[in-house]
Amino acid sequence: MANGDRDDLPEVRRLPWHGRELAVRRAGAGPTVVLIHGMAGSLNTWDPVFPALARSCDVVAIDLPGHGASSRMRGDFSLGSLAAAVRDALDWLDIDAATIVGHSLGGGIAMQFFYQFPERGERLVLVSSGGLGREVTPLLRALSLPGANVVLAQLTRLQRNRRAGAVGRLLQPAAARAWNDLPYMLRQMALLADRESRASFLATIDAVINVSGQRVSATDRLHLAGNLPTLIVWGERDRMIPVAHARAAAGVIEGCRLDVVPGAGHYPHEDDPDRFARTLADFIADTTPAHITSRDLARRLASQATRQTLSEL
Repeated sequence: MANGDRDDLPEVRRLPWHGRELAVRRAGAGPTVVLIHGMAGSLNTWDPVFPALARSCDVVAIDLPGHGASSRMRGDFSLGSLAAAVRDALDWLDIDAATIVGHSLGGGIAMQFFYQFPERGERLVLVSSGGLGREVTPLLRALSLPGANVVLAQLTRLQRNRRAGAVGRLLQPAAARAWNDLPYMLRQMALLADRESRASFLATIDAVINVSGQRVSATDRLHLAGNLPTLIVWGERDRMIPVAHARAAAGVIEGCRLDVVPGAGHYPHEDDPDRFARTLADFIADTTPAHITSRDLARRLASQATRQTLSEL
C-alpha cells in the first residue's frame, strides 16, 4: 500500500440517493479528487493509494450504483446514468468541481461526466480506461452472450466451494504468471456471489460491450479535450485493454501526460501504488483546473501583479 495501510482508511458512508444509497469514502484536504472504480469492482480498489492521496487532496472514492456497498438496482446502467450518479454524489457532498479519475469502466464514466457536466470537472485522469477503442479481452466479450448469467453463477459457486478454492489457491501463483491480472479478476468475481450483483454486472456489460468488443468509443471526440488537463495511466502488461489505446489517445489530446507503468497489468494503481499516487499528486499540483477560464486566469495574474507592484511602492 502506498505509504499507508488499511488502518488509515476512513469508514464508508452511505449517502441517500433517490430512495436508495450510494457508498462513499472521503478523507483529506486540498483539491478534490473523485475516484471511480471499474466493472464489477468497488471503491476498495483505491485502498492502496487512498491514504497517500489524502495527504494533499480531498479524496472521494465512490461505489457505483449496483456495486460494492451501494444499493442494488435494476434499470439504466448506461454511462450517462452512471455519470449522473457521480454528479448526484458530488451535489450531496457539496463539491462544485473536482479532478475525476476513472479506472477501466470508470474511465468511460469519467469521460461521459465531462461531456454531460463540463463545469464540474477540473482535470481528467484515465486509468486503463474503456472507451478508447474496440479491443477488449475475450472474457468480457463472452459475458455479453446469452446464458452468461448461468455461467457466471456457476463460476462464483465453484469459487466459493472449499475444495475447489483450495485447488485454485495452489494453482493461482502459476496462473498469475501467465495472466498477471488473474488475482484481481478472482477478487472481482467473488463480489458477484449474489444474484442482484450479477444482474448489475451483466447490465453494465450490456451497456458498453458486445461480442465484437467495446460498443462505446470517445476516440472521435478526444481532440476536444485539448483545453482539459488530462493524465493517462496504463499498465505496460495490460491484457484486458491494450496499452496501444493509451498511446493513441495521448497522441490526440493536446498536452496530455502519459504514464505507462512497467510490469503492471490492468490495475496499475494496485500493482504500483506508490508510483500512481506520486504521479497523480504531481499532475494535480502542476496543472491549472479546467474550470478556471483563460479570462479568470488573466484577471488573477493581473491582480497578483498589482498587489506585487503596490507592495514594492
